[in-house]
Amino acid sequence: MSESDLSKFFEWAVSGFNAIAFDLVVALVVLVVGWVVSNWVGRLVRRVATRSTRIDPTIVPMAHSVTVWSIRVIVLVAVLARLGVQTASIIAVLGAAGLAIGLALQGTLQNIAAGIMLLALRPLRAGESVSVVGKADGTVDEVGLFLTRFKQFDGTYITLPNSLIWGSPILNFSRHDTRRAEIQVLVPYGEDIDLALAELRAMVDTHELALKDPEPLVMVSGYRDNAMLVTVRAWAAAANWFDLQNDMNRQAQRVLKAAGVELPPSRPVHVGA
Repeated sequence: MSESDLSKFFEWAVSGFNAIAFDLVVALVVLVVGWVVSNWVGRLVRRVATRSTRIDPTIVPMAHSVTVWSIRVIVLVAVLARLGVQTASIIAVLGAAGLAIGLALQGTLQNIAAGIMLLALRPLRAGESVSVVGKADGTVDEVGLFLTRFKQFDGTYITLPNSLIWGSPILNFSRHDTRRAEIQVLVPYGEDIDLALAELRAMVDTHELALKDPEPLVMVSGYRDNAMLVTVRAWAAAANWFDLQNDMNRQAQRVLKAAGVELPPSRPVHVGA
């Protein structure tokens, strides 16, 4: 090899090395900047979501993670492209892998989809008392991306897959500020029904937990073989519903007996449906 050929080879090697070094430096800069930007945007999303009163706190960690890793995936693809890797083939491989994983984890993906719908539409939220009909009754402890955990009224915990919750009727006892309490009393035929109605109405009108608006209601709602069925309805703050329901059940019999109204010998008071 002549001296001129050797010189050209060294010039080619140096230029190639410089080009590779430049690409490596640019790729490293893109990676570092992209990582920093992803963290900054993630913190921004978390801060905005936390301050918003319309976003459930449960969704904040998921929104943060999705935002951060979406940016990082784009950054990684850009870095590989800068290094000369064919990104089209990478995207195709990732798509095929995602499809295979999706087919293998079909049930898990159903739970994720149901979790997203629960977090987006918010039929239940952490801290609310709900009944997932046929599945669980209690206070919502955590709404996760895969599972939802409840503290049941007896103090035990139950965890349900999100797909079961999304596919079931949900009764939410805490969403509204007020809730209606209801009892039913049997008054035998021949007794003074007007007196019974007046005494029961006075009972709810003077109860400290019964709200004046909506107005309480006391009425004859049906007839049985040996008695008339009287229904008493009163509204209370949601937090006081149980106490009002219990007090009306406890006081109704005493109030009627004190007024001289005789009651049937069995099952004088019935909890409303």
